Amino acid sequence: MKHTKVGTVMADGVVNAQYGTGFKEIARLLAANRISGLPVVDDDEKVIGVISETDLMLRQAETAEPGARERSRWLSRLTRSGRRAAAKAQARTAGLLMSAPAITVHADESIAAAARTMAQHRIERLPVVDEEDRLVGIVTRRDLLQVFLRRDGDIRREVMDEVVMGALWLVPQTIAVSVHEGVVTLKGEVERASEKPIALNLTSRIDGVVAVVDELTYRLDDSHLQPTEQSLHGVTEGWLRKL
Repeated sequence: MKHTKVGTVMADGVVNAQYGTGFKEIARLLAANRISGLPVVDDDEKVIGVISETDLMLRQAETAEPGARERSRWLSRLTRSGRRAAAKAQARTAGLLMSAPAITVHADESIAAAARTMAQHRIERLPVVDEEDRLVGIVTRRDLLQVFLRRDGDIRREVMDEVVMGALWLVPQTIAVSVHEGVVTLKGEVERASEKPIALNLTSRIDGVVAVVDELTYRLDDSHLQPTEQSLHGVTEGWLRKL
């Protein structure tokens, strides 16, 4: 199953900072480029951390609110997160402001993998690195959503090629595939009941698919067979049907 790679949707020419970049310069970079965060790289262009607007706001909150400095010092004695927040509130350079280690994604990973990483860590952007972990781009949630802009016709062709003919070894006329606004409807009869979840699962994993409507029926109910029996029957009969 082919998936769109992160490298095809990422933005290159990434605005970044180095370990010693000063607080005000970081603020200027964010404002001038209208971005809410940036990666921090070392001399070898490897990503060592990430800075967000929130990191800078900790400093602003401390200086603007009376007694905030005393409270941050008190919090730093209580929790690990409190200690980190207190340190960032006093930070003057990128190396002390940044969150580390950086969460990154490789350019040849799929959009689905990048989306899972973002959801898992609750972040809005990911630095993209090459095979040597050097910074080559950045990808945001908005970039990943481009996959859902695929045309219905392109999605239908991939379902026919990759699922109906490629995985199930069926002639195109066996299963009717229709797509509307990313919603795929599968209608027709497969040979065995065990082939239905395969068809539905593979279709749902295709880039741009919003949902899958199941209108499939089956000729044989093989749910009573043991897994090994299912596998043997599937391989043999599928091979014969392809002849």
